Amino acid sequence: MDKNIKKGIQLLEEHIGQGRAAQKGDSVVYNIRAYLNKGDEVLINDARDRERWPDNAFTKENDYEYINFQCILGRRQAVAAVEYALYGMKKGGYRKIKASPHLAYGKEGIPGKIPENAVIIFEIWIRDLFEYKKY
Repeated sequence: MDKNIKKGIQLLEEHIGQGRAAQKGDSVVYNIRAYLNKGDEVLINDARDRERWPDNAFTKENDYEYINFQCILGRRQAVAAVEYALYGMKKGGYRKIKASPHLAYGKEGIPGKIPENAVIIFEIWIRDLFEYKKY
């Protein structure tokens, strides 16, 4: 297992999924959990404002409810570290990564949630993958 996905991203754990690997232009549906380097979870899957999410926007697994995020790889629609980690993943796959601040939430962080210059641990599950097709 290659321990570095990209400079600033360390691969901590990985479980290979099935099928083809995600690549630029593919649309992926994924779930994430994020933790500060000391282990405190950052609430990304906050379902309290459920009315803004459709019913199919959630995946429930092991008594935990995840928001199903979607992005097209290469369009910078996700946090940089998460997008880089999604490349090469296969449907059903899992990666746990450690991301440097410049690829996570940067110098500013997120007031009240993530301190400035925070190293973030992301757990990422790829739930679905739609291949990019040129027309």
